Amino acid sequence: MATPARRRSAATRRSAATRRPTRPKRRPRGKAARRREREGKALAAVLIGAFGIAVVSAYPVVSTIVIVLAAAAALTIYLARTGRLHLPAGIAGAAGVGPRRDFTHTIAAYQAMGYTEFEHAVADLARRDPAVRKTDVSGGKNDRGLDVLVHLHSGDRYLLQCKRWKGRVGSEEVMKINGTYRDIHNCVGAAIITTSAFTADAERTNAMLPKSLRLIDGRGLARWASGGRPPWA
Repeated sequence: MATPARRRSAATRRSAATRRPTRPKRRPRGKAARRREREGKALAAVLIGAFGIAVVSAYPVVSTIVIVLAAAAALTIYLARTGRLHLPAGIAGAAGVGPRRDFTHTIAAYQAMGYTEFEHAVADLARRDPAVRKTDVSGGKNDRGLDVLVHLHSGDRYLLQCKRWKGRVGSEEVMKINGTYRDIHNCVGAAIITTSAFTADAERTNAMLPKSLRLIDGRGLARWASGGRPPWA
């Protein structure tokens, strides 16, 4: 008959046989390993530098032209990104340099403005577009639907009606702007910009017009302020 000590010894051996082996912990990298890594990076830098010197020595004219063009491109992109140089829209898009984003005027900031302040803020937003030559703020009681008049470099004019409203903009505003922007203000297009939204009736009325207006709600205004396309683009 097996004694209790022998039974515990047999159970211990079975437990050790079925236990999964554990991986040894990785030792922290020592000074020698870090030194070898630094030496490898230094050697790679020396080889790359030697290769560059060899290329410049073999093709001095071509290498000089490439270096000068690369430096000029880097300088141009840097100046454009910092706002010190304004590139045409096509070149700016190809270079990955978009319009500078204005995070100061969020939709909440627009909603907190007064009516006149909101009109001037929209005019400032329009002037960021390189296609715009100037803007005139003409809001008032007898503005006949014109709050901001945008003058494009092409010679065209574009009307902006600003509605800093809490409620939704209805179809009567759409019909009012549609009846004045061409014949009275001599504009090629018009947009109604609001900090709120438009009613379903306003959107249906706008869809039935021969030439629809641009209806820009609060979300659309936020996208435009964050670098989106302007209404006339």
